[in-house]
Amino acid sequence: MKSDSEGRPYVDVFLLSHPDQDHCRGLQKHFHLAPLSEYKKPESEDAEEDRDGDETEPKIVIREMWSSPMVFRRASKLHTLCDDAKAWNTEARRRVKHFRDNESAEDGDRILVLGEDENGKTDDLEDILVKVGGLITGTNGKSEATLSTLLLAPNPVGDEEDEELRAKNQSSVIMQFSIACGGVPDACLFLTGGDAEVEIWERIWAAHKQNPSGLKYDLMLTPHHCSWHSLSHDSWSDLGEDVKVSKDARKALGQAREGAFVIASSKVISDEDSDPPCARAAREYRAIVNVKEVKGEFLNTASHPAVGKVAPMVFDITVGGPMLRKSKVSAASSGSGSAIGRQPLMHG
Repeated sequence: MKSDSEGRPYVDVFLLSHPDQDHCRGLQKHFHLAPLSEYKKPESEDAEEDRDGDETEPKIVIREMWSSPMVFRRASKLHTLCDDAKAWNTEARRRVKHFRDNESAEDGDRILVLGEDENGKTDDLEDILVKVGGLITGTNGKSEATLSTLLLAPNPVGDEEDEELRAKNQSSVIMQFSIACGGVPDACLFLTGGDAEVEIWERIWAAHKQNPSGLKYDLMLTPHHCSWHSLSHDSWSDLGEDVKVSKDARKALGQAREGAFVIASSKVISDEDSDPPCARAAREYRAIVNVKEVKGEFLNTASHPAVGKVAPMVFDITVGGPMLRKSKVSAASSGSGSAIGRQPLMHG
């Protein structure tokens, strides 16, 4: 990880798709969540020890946060927050207040709010607000010639019925990243949708079916860790093979380009009743990439390159699209993960 002139490790952007514990666990332990003036170096007595308790490690600076309007919501029965999610919201609120007070921000204070919120809560944030359908053409306050990002969700609240859709999984940020290479502006299209479930994908298809270019992808993370509930209103555990796929959600998630990779970031997928991940959902995603127009590949982080011998899934972006690197499995490897090229983005 790169370090700044003060020796502080950093990421240019941290995108939290939604504040579920499994998407932000460890945030407080590993990331600095306060003004940079309060940064404590590892040699400080107050610095946090690492998980072994023997050494200290420096906290990682988040130069720019990308967060949904959930930052403006208080905890409720539909929106419960773990301690790390509360810490994210506290820091995001601090950065929004800093912008309101100063109308500008530097490294460590920047934030983009992804999507509008109810009751005009985001109306005065024009310079840091990205509306649905808007493009982000930079990172950390700087323009990026090789990257543009389309915001597809969350949608603004419309009425009381929409409130449940804005809670928890349904408030997930959905984005299409367009990465340029060798003069090709869309050499790689990366679609990610957090834990968004079927109702959201149906709405997105209704909005984009006349021009689905914003849903095209060369890389896609399966929503909600390959959950069946992103593809259907039916319960797989209750109905088994009698379930029905939502045609509109399937179309929204089926816009694969030639050679596309669909990736399930989940535990090992088995035929046993489990959701997520769901073997029936995996079968549907395989069907998406196995058609002759695509001839792509479905991958699972927990079985790459093999079950029990997992390694980071790394793609290099080329003029011909993303290329999966040959994996190097270490003897200590025991987890799973994925990285997208060398882009300065972390996906929660």
